[in-house]
Amino acid sequence: MALITVDQTKCVKDGICAAECPVLIINLKEGFPEIAKGAENFCINCGHCVAVCPTAALSHTKFAPEDCMEIKKELLPDPEKMEQFLKHRRSIRSYKKKQVAKETLEKILSIASYAPSGHNRQPVKWHVVYEREELTKLCGHVIDWMKWMIKEKPEMAKSMELELVVAGYEAGIDNITRNTPHLIIAHGDKRDFSSNTACTIALTWLELALPAFDLGGCWCGYFNAAAMFWPPLQAALGLPKNNVSYGSMMVGYPKFSYHRIPPRNKAVITGL
Repeated sequence: MALITVDQTKCVKDGICAAECPVLIINLKEGFPEIAKGAENFCINCGHCVAVCPTAALSHTKFAPEDCMEIKKELLPDPEKMEQFLKHRRSIRSYKKKQVAKETLEKILSIASYAPSGHNRQPVKWHVVYEREELTKLCGHVIDWMKWMIKEKPEMAKSMELELVVAGYEAGIDNITRNTPHLIIAHGDKRDFSSNTACTIALTWLELALPAFDLGGCWCGYFNAAAMFWPPLQAALGLPKNNVSYGSMMVGYPKFSYHRIPPRNKAVITGL
């Protein structure tokens, strides 16, 4: 089957698909797009050619125009709404004792999976620690890692204030996962150069999507540090072979609402 097919009754020969192809494998023959022989090996299946065609004339072997979600311009934010949306983001550290429906988490993760990745590799995989009881057990491994750090790498442990975290945890204060009902981990194959960055971007998209579902999140730095370096926690997580946790996020219903946007340092910009 050809990589792309063109409905010549719809094609207006504008050449946009060829101009927008990231890997430049679409040529024009008598104004109609076609793929050069052997160029299929370079296609990254990004869908730009299908998405950009104004007349829905082009289909890709992996998706046709009817497989794609239509862009509704009336739903896109204007600059003022976008500024409010991005600036209102807060790291949520106080959560209600209420589980999020699994279907809701699946919906949010499906949105976050649209985050960009290098060469459209899409290396991000998700692991959800859904039950609080399981998460509490995993926190025990984090504490073990912290105690090891305090003993074996005291200077680094001091800079991370690990003694205070351990003391607080043993006194009943969870400064690791903040009693969040759920933890979401983004992981990828460590042999894939794009996994780390892709996971970071995808988690950012996840966090930005949460408020639309009345949820909040916060990056879980202590947990992820242990997940990257502490074998007992890695074993307990049971991620696929060669996969590494590149970020984890607490997720739940915020206990409190925010009403104002505090100022931040002025952007440092050069070249303008």
